[in-house]
Amino acid sequence: MRPKDEAGDGPSPCKDRHDDARLTMTNDTQRENKPGKLLLLRHGQTLWSQSGQYTGRTDIPLTEEGRRQAQEAGRRLALLFPDDSFPISHVFTSPLRRAHVTAQLAGFGDCQVESDLAEFDYGPAEGRTRGQVAAALGQDDWDVWSQGPLTLPASLQGEREEEIPGYGPVTVVNGVGESAEMAADRTGEVIERALPYLEAGQNVLCVAHAHILRLLTTRWVGLQPADARIFELDTAHFALLSWHHANRVIERWNF
Repeated sequence: MRPKDEAGDGPSPCKDRHDDARLTMTNDTQRENKPGKLLLLRHGQTLWSQSGQYTGRTDIPLTEEGRRQAQEAGRRLALLFPDDSFPISHVFTSPLRRAHVTAQLAGFGDCQVESDLAEFDYGPAEGRTRGQVAAALGQDDWDVWSQGPLTLPASLQGEREEEIPGYGPVTVVNGVGESAEMAADRTGEVIERALPYLEAGQNVLCVAHAHILRLLTTRWVGLQPADARIFELDTAHFALLSWHHANRVIERWNF
């Protein structure tokens, strides 16, 4: 695996998982019945990850620092798995550009788009900070985990344009959103699709977003979706999920 130095913000080169039914697992990478590892990678920095604005489905680009972070993540991954090139059937990415560009810059231009890895749909909170949501409600605070988008009033719904410096306007859609439970259920589907590869001893990489990957982790280890609040995953950082005997575990976190 050689990290790539350039990647654009145009259409993703990743394949939709529904587009290629011919992808099959091979037996030559099986490791004597030792299961593979599920590696998670959060995308690189964006302007909204800096500002603290909830960034769910708004398709904003990486900053230049975010692109550098993604390249560096690819180099770290090459050191972690020097003998594993992660073939296309083992790399899943969110359909949002900040994730699939991170995958490209980390060395994975060929990957499968996995719609269930799209970020938490924040609904009326989209593009707003936690403090802004609380102020709109006349409260001191608002918590996405214990309260969530579905509790927010319809008065915060709608569409608006927001300027991304150096990029241009983006459309922010404040819809109904989803609950943490709904988003966690989506990650369960991702795990189910990864399990045949993992059980065959093959590693799987998921490139996506902070909250959806934290929710996937709760599903992996059997926690409640709201327990995702106890995990912190920085931009362009990894988490490694695996097994200890028959138990699913978090082997490494935020590295």
